[in-house]
Amino acid sequence: MKLSTDPIPESAVLVSADSVKLEGNLAIPMNAQGVVLFAHGSGSSRHSLRNRYVASVLQQAGFATLLLDLLTVQEEAFDQRTRLLRFDISLLAKRLVGATDWLCQHRFTQSLSVGYFGASTGSAAALIAATKRPEQVKAIVSRGGRPDLVGSALARVQAATLLIVGGNDFPVIAMNEEALDLLDQAVERRLEIVPGATHLFEEAGALEQVAELASQWFKSYLHPSPHDLGVRIQ
Repeated sequence: MKLSTDPIPESAVLVSADSVKLEGNLAIPMNAQGVVLFAHGSGSSRHSLRNRYVASVLQQAGFATLLLDLLTVQEEAFDQRTRLLRFDISLLAKRLVGATDWLCQHRFTQSLSVGYFGASTGSAAALIAATKRPEQVKAIVSRGGRPDLVGSALARVQAATLLIVGGNDFPVIAMNEEALDLLDQAVERRLEIVPGATHLFEEAGALEQVAELASQWFKSYLHPSPHDLGVRIQ
């Protein structure tokens, strides 16, 4: 797994969400088609190499990306000791809603449709958050997601949803198959199983498949705004 040799410049940002300030990295390519907000999984952060790789592929495909820590530094230290906050899906969803509002008010992203890329427990938070901002969030990609943690909110998701699971991640396959049936039948939805991959998609070529699937999904369901194109943070 290698990051792009021609990365899009990133800006460090502080995102106001749920009454706290969250640290993030925002990258906006020229003529951005949309912006993808990343919701990382248990114990991970905006520095996740897996998410950064996927973000680099999406940037090259013309999408802005926001890699965001969903916990503050103090909360992260508490979670490292207790492992409690990483499973507080309601809290993480609130943070994503706040970050979505921030993107919709930011001068460089306010005209862009929003997509979510969620991993593991972050996928559950993304699915819940999407129900709170259905007009803004148009597409969701879940990698190794835990939709079993979403509950009844699954039926209220209006965003086009792609569920990606490793072929050897058997318990999570079952969870995602059930989730596919619980999603609104009127919503565009699909389950993709990457053969031979385990939960973290560490096998050769597995994460590349995830990134390509995500890129194609966002290309289909995130469309550029007719206004304010051609903006890029330097």
